[in-house]
Amino acid sequence: MYKYLLLTIAGIGLMLGASLLPHGTPAVAAQSQGSTAVFLPDGKVKLPTGFRKWVFVGAPLTPNGLNNGMAGFPEYHHVYVEQKNVDAYLKTGEFPEGTVIVKELTRVLNPTFPDGSRTEPSGRGFFNGEFNGIDMTVKDSKRFPKTNGWGFFTFGHHPLPYTEAAAESPIGQCGGCHLANVAKTDMTWIQFYPLLRDKVGY
Repeated sequence: MYKYLLLTIAGIGLMLGASLLPHGTPAVAAQSQGSTAVFLPDGKVKLPTGFRKWVFVGAPLTPNGLNNGMAGFPEYHHVYVEQKNVDAYLKTGEFPEGTVIVKELTRVLNPTFPDGSRTEPSGRGFFNGEFNGIDMTVKDSKRFPKTNGWGFFTFGHHPLPYTEAAAESPIGQCGGCHLANVAKTDMTWIQFYPLLRDKVGY
């Protein structure tokens, strides 16, 4: 009888303890399992943090000077992916659900020639200038079925600070280009990122 009484008291204690545990804050509506993407109740996603510590996979550049002054993205595109998702891609050829890819833009450094280049001790070329915006993609097949399971977001194309949260970009702004050009490579410009393209490992 004494043993059963102790078990009963312990069970009541556990129930009371569980009722006193803090509950999740209502500010966050959902978060993809295993993902760093944090969605707010209005469907916007929060500005990512800590991404410069992720794996840097490449930095394409399409400067104005080589595009008649009308480049769609005249900046460097610094692209970052979390290591666990890079590892998964190298094994399977696809990114897992919840993958976040961040593209941070930097302007070319103070051009001195018409093509946007300048001369430095290493020679004439293009060099990184100031930060100028962030775009982000999130793989969530249930949330973004119309764009092959990826959502596209921009936190502004301008110098720091960036917008703290962003709504999904219209298909015509980002997703449509990916659908037309890189649908067969998991909606990602793999051909520009040697680590992912050549699968040479670290």
